[in-house]
Amino acid sequence: MLSKKLQDALNEQINAELYSAYLYLSMITYLVAENLVGFAHWMQVQAREEVGHGLKLFDFVHERGGRVTLRPVQGPPSAFESPLGVIRQALEHERQITKRIHKLYELAVSQKDYPTQVMLHWFIDEQVEEERTLEEIIGRMEMAGTQGPALVMIDRMLGERSE
Repeated sequence: MLSKKLQDALNEQINAELYSAYLYLSMITYLVAENLVGFAHWMQVQAREEVGHGLKLFDFVHERGGRVTLRPVQGPPSAFESPLGVIRQALEHERQITKRIHKLYELAVSQKDYPTQVMLHWFIDEQVEEERTLEEIIGRMEMAGTQGPALVMIDRMLGERSE
């Protein structure tokens, strides 16, 4: 059984994961308007992943006898400066999510809730991958350039991401 404090924290994380999906959906709107369909495809896969993360937590709370309390999801920004700015903003967002996951893990450790610790290991590993991938995209954009043929090449590469 989950403690009330841990249940509340997991509910907050569900909301944060759903906000992540909203953020990526908003980024898609900008990217489509910029005719960067590969970037948009990459973000759509990312948005679906974030919904999946929220559902993973949702199911876990129920499996542990807790109660999920859904809260309103904050609206994301709708204006972005550039494709590189979008990716940088996504990385910063993922870093914030990583901090949230670490705090959740610390809470689970302090409460000696071993099943939650085990489940959160998956999220910790996932966040390492999320940040690394975005850092690689930023590195490629900075190396190749963010205009003309280089941007088209990166757009094509991102469009190849599988579901």
